[in-house]
Amino acid sequence: MAPETSPQPGDATSTTAPATPTPPAQAPLPTVEAEGLQPIYANFVKVGPAPEELVLDFGLNPNLPGSPVVPIKVSQRLVMNYYTAKRLWGALALSLQRHEQAFGVLETDVNKRVVPQGQRPAAR
Repeated sequence: MAPETSPQPGDATSTTAPATPTPPAQAPLPTVEAEGLQPIYANFVKVGPAPEELVLDFGLNPNLPGSPVVPIKVSQRLVMNYYTAKRLWGALALSLQRHEQAFGVLETDVNKRVVPQGQRPAAR
């Protein structure tokens, strides 16, 4: 085994700064084709957990406070594995965080959002 020698000033192997590791190359993101996409609006979602996947049922809740309760018709079902669900959770969390930073906190309790009749601003 040969003894180790340190580089001397002027040697081709001498450097003034330590080498920084280069990050691994990332695979390019796939493109998304939205041709024929049918957008839906949902104000209701039901999450059905299963051992290997999540089942999300989306629909429109037509029930208004004080009106007779009618069944909610589910219009779309999304089934995904837990890995995809976790990536979706992270993407939604990031999007919601950015929205709240720009526009303020989103209150999900409708009772906290309702302004009593006497405290509403006058109509213009």
